[in-house]
Amino acid sequence: MADARDDASGSTAQTGDGTPGYGTQGFWEEVRDAVTVRAAVVMLGVLLLQLGFALSYMGAFHAPDPRKVPITLVAPPAVERDLMARLDALPGEPLRVTAVADRAQARARLLDRRTDAALVVDPAGRTDTLLVASAGGPSATAAATEILQEVARAQNRTIVVRDLRAPAAGDSRGLSSFYLVLSWTIGGYLAASALNMAAGSKKPTLRRTLVRLTAMLPYGFVSGIGGAIIVGPVLDCLPGAFWELAGIGTLVVFASGAVGVALQSVAGTVGLGLTILIFTILGNPSSGGVYPSSLLPPFWSAIGQALPPGAGTTVVRNTVYFDGNATTGPLWVLGAWAFGGVAVAILAAALRGSRAARQARPAAPAAGPAAPPV
Repeated sequence: MADARDDASGSTAQTGDGTPGYGTQGFWEEVRDAVTVRAAVVMLGVLLLQLGFALSYMGAFHAPDPRKVPITLVAPPAVERDLMARLDALPGEPLRVTAVADRAQARARLLDRRTDAALVVDPAGRTDTLLVASAGGPSATAAATEILQEVARAQNRTIVVRDLRAPAAGDSRGLSSFYLVLSWTIGGYLAASALNMAAGSKKPTLRRTLVRLTAMLPYGFVSGIGGAIIVGPVLDCLPGAFWELAGIGTLVVFASGAVGVALQSVAGTVGLGLTILIFTILGNPSSGGVYPSSLLPPFWSAIGQALPPGAGTTVVRNTVYFDGNATTGPLWVLGAWAFGGVAVAILAAALRGSRAARQARPAAPAAGPAAPPV
């Protein structure tokens, strides 16, 4: 009788040979139990992130095409105007040319990161010099070199390339800055997610939000130190500037973590997906780590340096190879994301706490009947 009752209720029953069997619950009932509405929504969100990842990376990288790569020109006045007009008129506008008076100015612009290459025309011969700094991005250097060599061949001239800042031996492709910042940004928002999951994904109170934000500071510092050790003493990818890299890493990780705390405070688990969208799906391919903005499609070129991965990659690269030139703007970008994350997280928790306090406040008792007149 017990077995019959178990069968009737849909629970596991004993078969004739004593082994566990299955109840009468049908296939679709099993599916409904296994895949709840919440699970289906989460899977849909993961699918959208997956497709967004593919679209963003392949959209940015599938056909790199130079557009207005900044070039500096040093040429005699007699040929300067004609050569600038020829370079500016190339199909697709691959170059943006700026003329300067002499080689020293061109060199300064290159090392200050205001140009990707400098063409110095020899008025007395047919061999010109192209100054580059491939540590600032080998892809941009290669694109500029190829275009200018093609122009020179059409004029029966020769170009000799001189690299003033080549990547370190352990950073031969110039990608170490990008991958270092990638590890820092992912570590920051995953740490914020871990803090959220440890509390059961509950939206935090103001006090807990402050604790989470405070916890991101030592985590960011340790992450910065760890990254600087890996790319410095361990792998010799980005030698030198150890403490500068540790400080940059602290800021990058804290900015990523603060944004993660903020978005998960506002949107719960969905906030993690939004953080991945900002930092990984949009931020990484547009960062300039693989291809600089001048080789990316317009959308990715426009957003790259406004997002933490792009700003962080620029700061690391320019700190290690170019004495910290052109890092003020990117540092402000990182600081703005960190401050914005802190502000949104605190404001969201404060508003949520104020709303909960109003709902918990007991209603005022109704007034009793008026006393009869004497």
